[in-house]
Amino acid sequence: MEIQVLAKDSDFLEEGIQYFWKCWGNESNFIFYQDCILHSLEVQNALPNFYIALENEKKIGSYALITNDIISRQDLLPWFACLFVEETHRKKGIAEKLLNHALQEAQKMGFEQVYLSTDLEKFYERKGWQYFAQGYNFMG
Repeated sequence: MEIQVLAKDSDFLEEGIQYFWKCWGNESNFIFYQDCILHSLEVQNALPNFYIALENEKKIGSYALITNDIISRQDLLPWFACLFVEETHRKKGIAEKLLNHALQEAQKMGFEQVYLSTDLEKFYERKGWQYFAQGYNFMG
């Protein structure tokens, strides 16, 4: 498995945008994902970054490191978001590899901690993540 960041010169930039939308979007919000990713490529800042996991050139997962996960805790960053592993590749340790990759990437950028917002119980804790604080999304 290899993990690649989406970049302007990615051979699969458009496919990568489609992939994130397929994993997380709905029929009415493709433009949201496209706009987020395309604009992230135009800035010189370290964040946001969108990553695709590939196996034999096939997309099998994704994650992103972003500045805010649409949560009230805008004082914290980076945020780990959009973790997805294709169903046929689950329970093979890929999610953990993506999590570890994200931590390494954040560390290279100078971040000592990475945050996430989730409603999953025990998934991330089993991977060594710890509860930090309560945050609220825009829906309350």
